Amino acid sequence: MDTTSRLIMLLEVVEQGSFSKAAEMRNIDRSVISKQISKLEDELGVRLLNRTTRSFSLTAAGAEMVKKAKELRLLLNDTVQLAENYHQEPRGLLRITTSTILGRRYIQPVINDFQKRFPQVSIDMRLDDRLVDMVSEGFDLAFRVGEPRDSSLIARKLARNRVLLLATPQFVNAYGEPQSMEELGKLPAATYHSAHKRVDTIGYINDQGEQCEQGINAVYSANDGEVLLDKVLSHTAYVLAPAFLINDEIKSGKLVPLLPHITLPDYSAMYALYPHRDLPVRTRLFLDAVRHYIGEGVPRWERNIPGLDSLYQGR
Repeated sequence: MDTTSRLIMLLEVVEQGSFSKAAEMRNIDRSVISKQISKLEDELGVRLLNRTTRSFSLTAAGAEMVKKAKELRLLLNDTVQLAENYHQEPRGLLRITTSTILGRRYIQPVINDFQKRFPQVSIDMRLDDRLVDMVSEGFDLAFRVGEPRDSSLIARKLARNRVLLLATPQFVNAYGEPQSMEELGKLPAATYHSAHKRVDTIGYINDQGEQCEQGINAVYSANDGEVLLDKVLSHTAYVLAPAFLINDEIKSGKLVPLLPHITLPDYSAMYALYPHRDLPVRTRLFLDAVRHYIGEGVPRWERNIPGLDSLYQGR
């Protein structure tokens, strides 16, 4: 391992916050990381880390080396991307992170077709609803619903994200059809709840054009949209659901919209995120394939919902 590789390893230790996590990310033993950092200190002739049995801290020299290591990693990535752009045929490893439901429903079908067209591209997809650090964890593309929080990333909007209030006809027969948001708030609901987000109100716009919030009587919560939909299909709860969660449940009559005359604002849109504007060929082509699959203008999932344009747009 050369000095450059050891500097990158030092950067990963600092970004991950421990030798163990950096070793886990590389799938190597912790002792290997420790030995390589010691060799780096010997090569440079300066102490980079103050270590204890449980933690470490950067020395002044170590902090400066980490800054240089960031610049070095960026330069190396740019160099590799520049070389890859000269390949006529895309190749190499493409690392993708996406939320679970987007990955299953809308990214995996693209991957299947993409690798038939470009067999020299290997793909590593991680389904994870947590927010990841794309640069330090080495991802090329991320697909997420929600406004991007990291301003250092390039964000490209893929589709709007409309929401619907849905229940089964059997639920309506059992509980009655609500005539107002206040009545809806008293009915049993299934809601999304994860370590990072909890949906406990429904945002809507009243007849005066004012933004309002209605509380939810949550009898069930989960961190997976498909599980929530299964709960609703058991006829025991309604749900505020994103349109991309729907297949043919409305078309087949399994689900019906509640309070369709209410104005529901879109939830935050769907985005593709990437660290650099100058994308390698494989990344650019895959992003184009995802955009084509989802559809320009009207996303493919909205075509499954009859009369969507008349729902939740106000009277």
